[in-house]
Amino acid sequence: MHVPIPSLSSTLALMLGAGLAQAQYLINELSFGYDGNMGRDGVIPHFDLSGSQQPQLLSNKIILTPVAPGNQRAAIWADRKLDYSSWIADLEFRATGPERGGGNLNIWLTSAGPRDVSTNSVYTVGHFDGLVLVVDTHGGAGGMLRGFLNDGSIDFSSHKDISRLAFGHCVYAYRNLGRPSQIKMRQTSNKFAVEVDGRLCFETDKVRVPAGYQFGVTAASADNPDSFEIFKFAVMAESLDSQNTNTQNGQADANQPPAGDNNAARRTRPPVVVQQQQQQQQQQQQQQQKQKKDEGFFDNSNSNDGVNDPYDVADQSADVFTSSAEQFADLHNRLQSMTHHISNVFRTVSKHARASEQQKSEITRLVETIKTDVIPRMDALKDLELKMSDLEREIKSIRKDVNTNVKNSERALRTALGEHHRTLASSVSEAVPGHGKLIFVIIGSQIVAAIGYYMYKRRRASSPKKFL
Repeated sequence: MHVPIPSLSSTLALMLGAGLAQAQYLINELSFGYDGNMGRDGVIPHFDLSGSQQPQLLSNKIILTPVAPGNQRAAIWADRKLDYSSWIADLEFRATGPERGGGNLNIWLTSAGPRDVSTNSVYTVGHFDGLVLVVDTHGGAGGMLRGFLNDGSIDFSSHKDISRLAFGHCVYAYRNLGRPSQIKMRQTSNKFAVEVDGRLCFETDKVRVPAGYQFGVTAASADNPDSFEIFKFAVMAESLDSQNTNTQNGQADANQPPAGDNNAARRTRPPVVVQQQQQQQQQQQQQQQKQKKDEGFFDNSNSNDGVNDPYDVADQSADVFTSSAEQFADLHNRLQSMTHHISNVFRTVSKHARASEQQKSEITRLVETIKTDVIPRMDALKDLELKMSDLEREIKSIRKDVNTNVKNSERALRTALGEHHRTLASSVSEAVPGHGKLIFVIIGSQIVAAIGYYMYKRRRASSPKKFL
């Protein structure tokens, strides 16, 4: 496959976006939208569009599924195969829709391309040989990206629960962000990794997709549809020389059976190496190891202060170069050196960005904690303080009222007791008789007794005596 050499500005931009220690070259036949423009006259070179309704091709994006109506399917497939074993695929998309909209976006890298997949999603596809990344709202977490592999032996459309077949996943809220989201697949000689918006989603050293597979993107919408828009799809490789991979593919093609024997093709094609039973704990450990590795890359102890950078290219006079090959080699070396330095700068900026994001998240968490815990408690303390002040005023008022009432009661009691004592004294003094009356009674009683005795004696004396 012939790949034209891109312009210097686009090469520098792509090398900066790749962020690798080695130069990355754009593969034009497998890319579109990288310069901000789509195809012309409704056609994208080297790509085929299909769907229940023809996808809408605009100047800067492709609308795979529209906002209305729902239950739509669409696909875009490359008509060339990926003849490189180490590569980077960069997709920018956007998903918009109602509050409870649904749908999914699928990124395919399969051996038969549209012949096995067409416009299907991971939930409706049958047998296929290759890799698929699925972005949907699985699990109710607001969004998730999952990776699936198949060697052609599993029928995904009839499988009971395909979520168990995922070899990697991460939570990603992709809907209604108002900006394009970026998914980057990276395959090197020792690992396969997926990044989302510049952050690692998952990676593994158990997966490796052979050369000769075909890229495609499909989208499906639900009753309440999500609109999936594609802004860019760029595929890059470390070198434009694909002779080694072509040789390997040529040997593999020589051993392939005739067209039409799909089962035999699946048997002879090199399978995708995968260990399906990877645990989430291993993925987390790998992410932590990558983070530690990235942090160790910027250790100040490894800085070469005062020592020339090994990637620096010595300055030379233009007269030294006598042929275009030497000029191209010098330009290549200088671009490669520039790429290394740009990559270092990019990693440094990424490190500081991650640190800033962590600090921002910590500050946000502290602010939320203050809002949710501290401020309500302070409001409660203010309310308690007001209640205590009101209670203090009420207690003072009650104390004042009690003192007043006690004094009034004491005064009234003293007044009542004084009146009672005076009344009782006057009553007693009136009830007790005087000495004159007592003397009169005594003398009178003596006189009465004397008169009575005298009358008795007189009557007795005047009465006749009786003699026997």
